[in-house]
Amino acid sequence: MRRHSSAMPNIMLSWQQSALLGIALAVIGLALRAARGHRFQVASVFAIEAAFIAALYTVWQYVANRSVTDRAEAIRNAEAVAHAERWLHMPPERSVQDLVLHHSLIVQAANVYYDTMHFAIMFVFLLWLFFRHRDRYRPVRTVLATSTLACLVISFVPVAPPRLLAGYVDTAMLYGESVYSGPIANELSAMPSVHVAWCVLIAWYAMRIGRSRWRLLAPAHAIITVFVIAATANHWWLDGVVAVAVLCTCAYVCAGISLGWSALRPRVLAGVQRHVWAVPRQRAASESAQAVPRRTADVASTTTSPESLPCTEPLLTAPACRSDEITRVASDDR
Repeated sequence: MRRHSSAMPNIMLSWQQSALLGIALAVIGLALRAARGHRFQVASVFAIEAAFIAALYTVWQYVANRSVTDRAEAIRNAEAVAHAERWLHMPPERSVQDLVLHHSLIVQAANVYYDTMHFAIMFVFLLWLFFRHRDRYRPVRTVLATSTLACLVISFVPVAPPRLLAGYVDTAMLYGESVYSGPIANELSAMPSVHVAWCVLIAWYAMRIGRSRWRLLAPAHAIITVFVIAATANHWWLDGVVAVAVLCTCAYVCAGISLGWSALRPRVLAGVQRHVWAVPRQRAASESAQAVPRRTADVASTTTSPESLPCTEPLLTAPACRSDEITRVASDDR
């Protein structure tokens, strides 16, 4: 087959571009929050959620393109993965390539599907969740974020895709449709496959949440994605197996944390409320205790002293009587 030298334009954003996009969306969301009206509030929430997704993409792009640089180690690890697949009696990825290599249109369509539908379908899925099933959006988004970050951590171990090993055909380079010719995408992070993790996530939640027949497109997308990554030799079978295991683990952990927090939340809020109300009560009790001596002192200071009272004792036993009182008593005796 004749090899084409041109490269397919890469529509993926760099981490700098996605960071600027996330900042702009966050500013717009915060600005809309101050506006009145239901539509402005919905737009505010949407902008903030979009900023969160942009931030996740920024972290993924920044770390992934700087974590794996050892090509020789990636090739050795890829050979170990291929050996493990043979030991598990899994079909070789080359057998899938042989089905399509003689059909150029199918190969080119597979290349385009691998390069573009990964993000496009996820974008449509998140929009569908946000506008049609708002109550399920955040739990699914949390699973998406945690599983993607977990895959990112695992990808610190470099693993080359099959197309970089002898015996496989790099279909994207063959037809000039590779997105790995530039610095944006890292081709040495094949394990685990984020393509598989995302398409399985979409298929699972679309079937559980959706009610219309359109939800059947989600599992169809997952099947096509798994076929495409093997036909283009961009991932090993085990890349997808590890990705699904990571996804299931993250989903169960997130569900467990959510259930645990739902059970503990009333107790936590009650404890916080008691603490919040206890502080004013203690302050009021302290002020009341301080006010009692002050009132006692005020009463004592306003009480009439014995010297100021009229003299009721006999004249000879009352030396403390005032002179005017003595004069009055003497005049009465006369």
